Amino acid sequence: MRTIKRPSLKTVLKTSTVAGLAAVMLSTGIPAQVTASFAAPVSVTAPQAPSFADVVSAVSPAVVSVRVQSDEPQETADEGGNNFSFNFGGRGFDQLPDDHPLKRFFKEFGGQGGPDAPGGPGAGPRDRAERGGPGANRPHHLRPTAQGSGFFISEDGYVVTNNHVVSDGQAYTVVLNDGTELEAKLVGRDSRTDLALLKVDATSRKFTYVSFADDTKTRVGDWVVAVGNPFGLGGTVTAGIVSARGRDIGSGPYDDYIQVDAAVNRGNSGGPTFDLSGQVVGINTAIFSPSGGNVGIAFAIPASTAKDVINDLMKDGKVARGWLGVQIQPVTQDIADSLGLKEAAGALVVAPQEGSPGQKAGIKEGDIITAVNGQAIKDARELSRRIAGFGPDAKVKIDLWREGKMQDVTVTLGNMASDEAASAEPKQPDAPVPSTSKALAALGITVAPAEDGSGLAVTEVDPDSEAAARGLKNGEKILSVNNRKVATADDIGKVIEQARKDGRTRALFQVEAGGTSRFVALPIDEG
Repeated sequence: MRTIKRPSLKTVLKTSTVAGLAAVMLSTGIPAQVTASFAAPVSVTAPQAPSFADVVSAVSPAVVSVRVQSDEPQETADEGGNNFSFNFGGRGFDQLPDDHPLKRFFKEFGGQGGPDAPGGPGAGPRDRAERGGPGANRPHHLRPTAQGSGFFISEDGYVVTNNHVVSDGQAYTVVLNDGTELEAKLVGRDSRTDLALLKVDATSRKFTYVSFADDTKTRVGDWVVAVGNPFGLGGTVTAGIVSARGRDIGSGPYDDYIQVDAAVNRGNSGGPTFDLSGQVVGINTAIFSPSGGNVGIAFAIPASTAKDVINDLMKDGKVARGWLGVQIQPVTQDIADSLGLKEAAGALVVAPQEGSPGQKAGIKEGDIITAVNGQAIKDARELSRRIAGFGPDAKVKIDLWREGKMQDVTVTLGNMASDEAASAEPKQPDAPVPSTSKALAALGITVAPAEDGSGLAVTEVDPDSEAAARGLKNGEKILSVNNRKVATADDIGKVIEQARKDGRTRALFQVEAGGTSRFVALPIDEG
């Protein structure tokens, strides 16, 4: 690493004083040869910032703008990328309450005076089509609804972009950095990772393309360069550093984003983030911003994720993923303590789906999945990604923690695309039967047998208890404690007594509400 020496404050002050004195002497007529003896020219070498010009000139021809047309105009049609305020192209904002501040920001930014307003960034493509330019030969009912970025990954015209840029589109135009506009076809898209693949006809030319990097070597603090089409302005370059790895922003089960602080704005969606070797380390997909503009928090899909998905899309236009078919949740330290597990790691099985590969292999509710094919599972998110990385019909070994000891099962995975069961209709919470309720004072709850004979209905929760603090509510149902079915208050007492004998300080309650269940670890007294 090169060390740059800077002048000390004392030297700077001394130099400034001498230079000032020389100026005074000149103004008062003192001969120049006299002043020369007081001060010599000062040369300071400024710190050298990295230049990205070589990288940019090499990769820019491979980066494109993507315009989408649809026969169904969107209320907030601007650029489809709209990757701001965690809306991921507008996804999810329709479900927010009308008075929610993020919805207000979204409407204000995409409404009157937005990109599709006269003179706005979205007006250009529409105006050109109406004047008979590119796009005028398309059916008259199609109109611009999205605009984002993308990049070539092959010389024969395959273009990677975001799914939320092209979703619901009927026609696609790729705009090269020299302004050339080319029609494109949608090869396939994957909503779970927000990736899509387009194809441009390459019979008459070969395209400059870029390759994916090994992003496992990308470190927090490394320089990166983002190239894209923010606000419909055309090719724009920004630079920053990798701020974090493995970010989970709640967009889906496979969240594993690279966070960067390069200026990424609306229209950068689907554009590449490069390392200094000119390889793609990530695909820009979202930013966090309360105002709609860049605040230095952007998220990119890692190249390692994109490579596998894009290869599948290139083969047959779809992504096939392994499917285990179990509902899971994270393992907290409380849950680990309640089950006698030393470390809070792995994924807790809430319930296997009926007829799923996991159920057929013998995986049960309350199991903790600790490893797949001998590789440790850190958390529930990692299990989802690991299973999805296998193809359908793959056989995998699953290590489980069950009833205080390790076990393993072999599972033949299903196909998520075809085997994933539809969610059951939510059930109403069982009505409590207070006549037979019995207080469990130590836990702060009162229970009664459930009407359907399965488990115990919670009829009262002490608002000052740990049970209330951990979200237990009236009307919910307790199905099991420490993975043992319970039908009476005495059943709970017996399980807790055994837990005390085993030296545990917590008990794991399986609670059901609205047709779904979860696990809650509650502290137990020493008896």
